[in-house]
Amino acid sequence: MSVPAAPHDAAPPAPPGQPRKAATAAWIGSALEYYDFFIYGSAAALIFPKVFFDESDPATATLLSLATFGVAYAARPVGALFLGHFGDRVGRKKIMVFTLILMGVSTFLIGCLPTRDQVGTLAPVLLVLCRVLQGISAAGEQASANSMTLEHAPPNRRGFFTSFTLSGTQGGQLLATLVFLPIAALPEDQLLSWGWRVPFWLSIGVAVVGYVIRRKLDETPAFAQQANSEGVVKLPLVVLLREHWADVLRVVGGALVASVSTIFTVWALAYATSDSVGMSRSSMLWVGALANLVALAAIPLWATLSDRIGRRPVFLVGAVGSAGAMFLYLWAISTGSYPLTMALGILAFGIVYSAANGVWPAFYGEMFSTRVRLSGMAIGTQIGFAVAGFAVTFAARIAGPDGDDWSAVALFTAALCVPPVIAALSAKETARIPTEQLGERPRRTATERETVTA
Repeated sequence: MSVPAAPHDAAPPAPPGQPRKAATAAWIGSALEYYDFFIYGSAAALIFPKVFFDESDPATATLLSLATFGVAYAARPVGALFLGHFGDRVGRKKIMVFTLILMGVSTFLIGCLPTRDQVGTLAPVLLVLCRVLQGISAAGEQASANSMTLEHAPPNRRGFFTSFTLSGTQGGQLLATLVFLPIAALPEDQLLSWGWRVPFWLSIGVAVVGYVIRRKLDETPAFAQQANSEGVVKLPLVVLLREHWADVLRVVGGALVASVSTIFTVWALAYATSDSVGMSRSSMLWVGALANLVALAAIPLWATLSDRIGRRPVFLVGAVGSAGAMFLYLWAISTGSYPLTMALGILAFGIVYSAANGVWPAFYGEMFSTRVRLSGMAIGTQIGFAVAGFAVTFAARIAGPDGDDWSAVALFTAALCVPPVIAALSAKETARIPTEQLGERPRRTATERETVTA
């Protein structure tokens, strides 16, 4: 027989300045983490087909290189199961530190790898192994940082504070692009021999900086309150799938909107610099840099709007708008007009996509209770992101043998924006719900009570 749930006392407010400190730690940590993650994307499009794969078949080499970009996304659901479990068991802070160290080390090792000319097929195998470690790290980074900022934030500003994680992600992507600009301008022989390694070697600072920033951060009041009152969940996955299975499916569907980012960042870059279009590497990297710069301003603005009017309408603007905006951007590339490509790239990625990107940390996190929030966000997002990661590989196939069928890729991207729209329309609006009541169910079963420790 089920019994009424014990009332939840409100978690004590975060100490003065702690919400801002948590948001800053999330921003800097995510920027450093995703600098590592996105330099791989630039290298996979511009460098790795010539360094790690057979140059005698450029189309196949590019396809295989883009597939290694997606490997990290395939590893992310596995990392989400592991890191989500421990994040809900031992707290958000420890996972945040661990993920940064793992990302820094694995990225540094990529810069040390031998090439195909040196060790043959062992080179791409080692590349994939390092990429898997990157994926495991990324699986826990956003979910732990989002949980940390959401649970520290004032109830009426959760959208704004959680958006710092995603603006940090954009900051990392901007930093990765800026680092690659001078590298891409090197003479071809220097670029392929040692130049491409430099951005990866710089990541060794990630582990040091990330540890210094995050080790001083307090655990969230909501998690501490949960641990002290009811105890932490022994098996977060069991509770998650029993109570929040529909929310997990919504997050999986919503996370497919990240396909817009991967198509923009990787496939469009490879297409624009291909022989069929002929734009320079440096000029296209500047499109990404300026779009990310605009996104840094747009993300907190969209998130603040969601605190006022709700998460669902803002997310829908981003998902529906991105489907149309990607048509315009890829068409602009096909014309060969650089000013048009620049303008529509900023519109598509810097402004429209930022609506969904800026609000999803709060939108997804508010679907779950404190005891399973990190697991729910990590597992749901990483399954969706896994599909988004391989969207680049599918796009390379869909684009035809010459890689120039941009309209087919645009249709494919628009189709991947449909599940996010359905997820948002079916979700509950949570912007006004008190933090301690988020994701709570009115009744608990005897089975659930056995899954927590006193």
